[in-house]
Amino acid sequence: MHLNGKRVSRETHERLEHFSELFLRWCRRINLVAPSTVAELWDRHIADSAQVFQLRPHPATWIDLGSGGGFPGIITAILMNEVEGGWVHLIESNQKKAAFLRVALMETMAKGSVHAIRIEEAPKHIERCDFVSARALASVDLLFRYSYPWMASGRTTAFFHKGRDYQKELEKARGEWQFDLIEHRSAVEMDSKILEVSHLQALG
Repeated sequence: MHLNGKRVSRETHERLEHFSELFLRWCRRINLVAPSTVAELWDRHIADSAQVFQLRPHPATWIDLGSGGGFPGIITAILMNEVEGGWVHLIESNQKKAAFLRVALMETMAKGSVHAIRIEEAPKHIERCDFVSARALASVDLLFRYSYPWMASGRTTAFFHKGRDYQKELEKARGEWQFDLIEHRSAVEMDSKILEVSHLQALG
């Protein structure tokens, strides 16, 4: 079985299927994503989210900021079953969404835990990580501010999903930050990118 042209095990595919069923059930009660995109769950959300782990498919500690409906955090945690080790910390301050995320992790036996706290509080609870991820959360500059407590050491890399206007956000961020950047073209959405950011340092 394949996802974005890359093979996944039958067990992983079954976990993703189960997650999609859970997601659709919970969507009837709480707003997990924009209602107009629910019908495109697999392509718009699951496959798109899977690209992050597929860029670094090995055991690692991830922090997913503003996990919301589980994208990309839950998908990363499910795909992590393909490797030995690894863990995903999902940060979501909305209690209803956090409840959904906990159920999703438990029922898919994914490698992760939920922290129902504000992003600004997360560094007190999780001191280190290998990777940070975020999808449809905030501008690049604000994502840098959120991520900097982990990235300041130079050992953490971030992956941010961004749409067509990301260049304007990057230009603004360059006035306050120095960083290395790799732009990965999305395999799912033509105008989208996954920004791989490393060696983030505040200017001034």
